Amino acid sequence: MKRVKAIVSGKVQGVGFRMHTLKQAKKLNLKGYVRNLSNGNVEIVAEGEDEKVDSLINWAKSGSPLA
Repeated sequence: MKRVKAIVSGKVQGVGFRMHTLKQAKKLNLKGYVRNLSNGNVEIVAEGEDEKVDSLINWAKSGSPLA
């Protein structure tokens, strides 16, 4: 089991990034949360099977279709 905390910057607020990240995490059966930060970044905390957490982080690097 793995737990990660990631901060994502760039155009990530107001484009559906948080919602799409939550959907992706649910598909992977991960626990945790995604939240907007006051500085315009998004924080992801995810916990689950190692390869599934890695998959979410790799997905977040490419982002949602609108981000």
